Amino acid sequence: MRRLTTPLATLGLCAALLVTGGSGTSGTSGTATPAPFPTNGRFDYQIGGAHTPDASVAIVDRDRAAGPAGGTYDVCYVNAFQTQPAEGAFWTGSHPDLLLRDEDGGLVADPDWPGEFFLDVSTAGKRADVAEIVGGWIDGCRNDGFEAVEPDNLDTWTRSDGRLTEADAVAYATLLATRAHADGLAIAQKNAGSLGSVGRDSVGFDFAIAEECQNYSECDDYTDVYGDDVLEVEYTDNPRTAFTSACAAQGRRISVVLRDRDVVPRGEEGYHDESC
Repeated sequence: MRRLTTPLATLGLCAALLVTGGSGTSGTSGTATPAPFPTNGRFDYQIGGAHTPDASVAIVDRDRAAGPAGGTYDVCYVNAFQTQPAEGAFWTGSHPDLLLRDEDGGLVADPDWPGEFFLDVSTAGKRADVAEIVGGWIDGCRNDGFEAVEPDNLDTWTRSDGRLTEADAVAYATLLATRAHADGLAIAQKNAGSLGSVGRDSVGFDFAIAEECQNYSECDDYTDVYGDDVLEVEYTDNPRTAFTSACAAQGRRISVVLRDRDVVPRGEEGYHDESC
């Protein structure tokens, strides 16, 4: 999880979606088939703010509150294992029992992203309750016209000081994958390459989104499992050699993009978007 939180322009809409789960009705269809993944299509990672993609772009990934680009393979970003800062009052006010606590009863937050509290998926009952809420958001992704969903922070357990386990994450992610597939959406494994084939075979992930895998020498963890159905994101605050090496190593087979760390939309200061 190395990304910007929901942009300020979407906070009001995001709050409205918390209850409704999107622009349409909730519930799952159970009949649709996910659209084919456009392997090695040009990828536009827009989770920090939406802008009109270039005509050559085949895949666009946006926050669930921003809506799909249309005319591309649209991936819906959902912060599924942690809270967005703007949603803190929703969770603390309506679902305080679903937030992970430390030994003193305090909320456990991501050390790198202030205001992002960990959702408590440590028991089957809590996993089901959290999945019902997040599942409503996944329904909203379907209703809005997305083809796939990106549940972020699968690897939250690695930052929980043992309060959550890999098994907890896998069990909860399986509930989300079931919901996505019932909605006719593909679902991405976001990071956590250490899962190996478990993400594909046990959870049901269809493709992978790997942040900084070249920088951390992890790309084979994803391509060994998902083949060429991998979206790789490298960032400009790492050495540029990570991006150039990724292009040389796998840029002809998978989608590789170099983005600014805050993933700001085109036209804002710091914007950078480069593909192999």
